[in-house]
Amino acid sequence: MGKGNILKMALILILLLNFAGCTVIFQKGRSSDLLKINELSKEVDKLSKTKELLEEKLKKEIASKEVSLSMQDKGLVVTFLSEVLFDSGKAIIRSQAYESLNKVGEVLLTSASGMNVGIEGHTDNQPIKLSTWESNWELSGARAKSVLTYLIKKGVGPERLSFIGYGEYRPVASNGTKEGRQKNRRVEIVILPTMTKTKEMPQANLKDLNRPEEKKEVEAIELKETKENLK
Repeated sequence: MGKGNILKMALILILLLNFAGCTVIFQKGRSSDLLKINELSKEVDKLSKTKELLEEKLKKEIASKEVSLSMQDKGLVVTFLSEVLFDSGKAIIRSQAYESLNKVGEVLLTSASGMNVGIEGHTDNQPIKLSTWESNWELSGARAKSVLTYLIKKGVGPERLSFIGYGEYRPVASNGTKEGRQKNRRVEIVILPTMTKTKEMPQANLKDLNRPEEKKEVEAIELKETKENLK
């Protein structure tokens, strides 16, 4: 197995753990497991192609270290340094950043269409002094919301978007240095993989479920979900 396939399988397992909880049990030959892995494999392929497209479109920004891309356990992460998007202590997007955000928006409407997007705001741990914000937490949330609003104006469906502010509490570098604080002041646009329930898949993909033991398994799952919905 090549290095690319190993990385792909590792990401599939991470996504399974994220969506299914701490324990994942596979049964040999069980079609629902095979279908789930197949769907996740398609999602990983789609994220990989989206990453390649973003790398091409954001080549200039990546070269200047204003933007970075990474495949993480939560999805494909596009990281903007805050000073690229905002003036110090502000949550209004700078006009100079429109071009870069437009490139991301284009990809969200094409290669990543149908995928949900989470926007995360982050700051360093320096107390706010000359600003109207009461805390870094509020500032980070307001910045994430500004990016969300901008993407909606560019045509990204609001039902696909969410935002959250983490303030200073999820640093990626030490706040003890100027360089570290710069890395921590960021906005992350996270393109999230989707998960399709087995029973929602096209009937053509469920031909193996004609076996009695598989039918019983699916019926049990549907019965459980029905009971939960009635609670």
